[in-house]
Amino acid sequence: MKYYFSLNITSQEYLPYYQGRIKSIIVMTEQRVKIEFPAMHLRLYLTRNGIKGRFCLETLNNKFLSLDKIS
Repeated sequence: MKYYFSLNITSQEYLPYYQGRIKSIIVMTEQRVKIEFPAMHLRLYLTRNGIKGRFCLETLNNKFLSLDKIS
């Protein structure tokens, strides 16, 4: 299953996730489904300004497969 969502998180807001104090992130997808996944998967997309963009999360049987930034 593929889920699409947008994020706009400042680097300061992401800090507790980066430090591991908060393990997962919950987002509302474009399909209006609330999903939760490990926040560590967003580290690849972290810049000085934070994390901003549109993403595609792919799962199989509710297990994480991939997270890609698409814009």
